[in-house]
Amino acid sequence: MIDKSDINKVVLAYSGGLDTSIILKWLQETYACEIVTFTADLGQGEELEPARAKAEMLGIKEIYIEDLREEFVRDYVFPMFRANALYEGVYLLGTSIARPLIAKRQVEIAAQTGADAVCHGATGKGNDQVRFELGYYACNPDIKVIAPWREWDLNAREKLIAYAEKNQIPVPKDKRGEAPFSVDANLLHTSSEGKVLEDPGQACPDFVFQRTVAPEDAPDKATEVTIGFEAGDAVSIDGEKLSPAALLTKLNELGGANGIGRLDLVENRFVGMKSRGVYETPGGTILLAAHRGIESITLDRGAMHLKDDLMPRYAELIYNGFWFAPEREMLQAAIDASQTHVSGEVVLKLYKGSATVVSRQSPYSLYSEAHVTFEEDAVYDQHDAEGFIKLNALRLKLLGRQK
Repeated sequence: MIDKSDINKVVLAYSGGLDTSIILKWLQETYACEIVTFTADLGQGEELEPARAKAEMLGIKEIYIEDLREEFVRDYVFPMFRANALYEGVYLLGTSIARPLIAKRQVEIAAQTGADAVCHGATGKGNDQVRFELGYYACNPDIKVIAPWREWDLNAREKLIAYAEKNQIPVPKDKRGEAPFSVDANLLHTSSEGKVLEDPGQACPDFVFQRTVAPEDAPDKATEVTIGFEAGDAVSIDGEKLSPAALLTKLNELGGANGIGRLDLVENRFVGMKSRGVYETPGGTILLAAHRGIESITLDRGAMHLKDDLMPRYAELIYNGFWFAPEREMLQAAIDASQTHVSGEVVLKLYKGSATVVSRQSPYSLYSEAHVTFEEDAVYDQHDAEGFIKLNALRLKLLGRQK
């Protein structure tokens, strides 16, 4: 436990919502310390100035609201997509990849403001507490961490609302009583869980989805889009150069309108339990298909297959909060080395929930029509295959005779 007398100033990861506003007040009462609020704009699609107003109302003098969208996509999302990272084969890690950046910036603000500690609003049951705190300690091994959900007794929605009303903290009307579900959002995805989603045997209600139309309600005509790549990163849409955040924003619009990127998943949390989450990653789903499309003609077979072998381990490291760990950085170096010639253009059709590659081209293409043609050619001697097959069959023949 932290000695409360050692805490003079805390940097709080603050959304302006009910839970973090309650945490802010609780910190004031419990630790009797100065509080700095930090609100990161990662493209969650919400107006952030109300967070400033609420912090000011609660007596906060040092308020940081920062637009980190470009850094988020450039330095976190894009490196992850070079690996084609999917947790448990399907999850594009939208929440997981945001936490290291928030943690890093919190620790930097703590250093700037002379704060002794940082504080997050993640519960003691989930993955985010691990992701935040591993990030904090990687960036400052001596930082003190306050995790209210592991300390207080406000362990039910009714208690939180009662505490808020007692302390004159505004409670949004849709938060009164039982909230229907919990939402985390950023430029890469939305994540919804809890309440109406807790029973995996029940279908997700339509009102949970926020960024995508239902595939059956998407346009009856396909949308064609061309994505340009340079060294493994997407740089343009339909020939227009875009910044990382602007490009992902545009892909979100295209994907959302075509019902792309929905995922209903029961996943294995790092803490040991299974949880059901509903995700929307429209732009990321398109980007993954496009990236694999350009890799298919520019990556050597050995490099591609090794990347695919490494990917589950890489994805698990990000999911579990080890973005700053040396093994993730080692894997990243190998992945990035493979991307030197992953440049060119991919054309996809977006149609009723699917993003399908229809063509791809690159100045670094390894595809040789002369070798694969079914017509007569002068570059491949088909007789060579006989010896190739016999050598590969030798051990199978020996085993067969033994049997």
